[in-house]
Amino acid sequence: MGLRINDTVPDFTAMTDQGAISFHDWIGDSWAILFSHPKDFTPVCTTEFGAVSQLADEWAKRGTKVIGLSVDGAEEHKKWKTDIEGFSGAKASFPIIADSDLKVAKLFDMLPADAYLPDGRTAADSASVRAVFIISPDKKVQLIMIYPMSVGRNFAEVLRALDGLQRTYKQPLAVPANWTVGQDVIVALSLDDAAAEAKYGALDKKLPYLRFAKNPD
Repeated sequence: MGLRINDTVPDFTAMTDQGAISFHDWIGDSWAILFSHPKDFTPVCTTEFGAVSQLADEWAKRGTKVIGLSVDGAEEHKKWKTDIEGFSGAKASFPIIADSDLKVAKLFDMLPADAYLPDGRTAADSASVRAVFIISPDKKVQLIMIYPMSVGRNFAEVLRALDGLQRTYKQPLAVPANWTVGQDVIVALSLDDAAAEAKYGALDKKLPYLRFAKNPD
């Protein structure tokens, strides 16, 4: 069975370009995002890690740690960061997991258990290692996005999704399509009208099952 939303994220120890980590300990009490990549020195991935670097202040505002993964070694990661920083004009201060043995990619169900890296391999051999996992402080998977190698990830959407998850975390709320911070939120059907109004004030009832509340504190 693959990793699913609300599963506890696998714990593991691994080497990164910044030294060894134990994943659950590294997360601590923070939100965390794992961005995975099939190979260092690849074009789309370089633009993506550049975008992650440029958003350092945004991750910090949201109390969120970010960590990369690529199916190469720590020394390759260090060299690759020179390209990432040169391209993006931003410091790549986040760690990148060295997953040359594919342990983490398999733990997260990005590759089948019998996968291996052939001699002379290319990024196509580990193409499915292109995912985003957003993880809450209780170490549970809250969101998974999977992309092909030909389409760069939209980090405005990653931030929007993170905002939505943090807005609704452990609350009877949801956010609608295209929601951004400050807009009205949807009250879950687990609350009847009376309970919802007592908790969130007057409701904007679009349909019996679609009830909006002003963005509550």
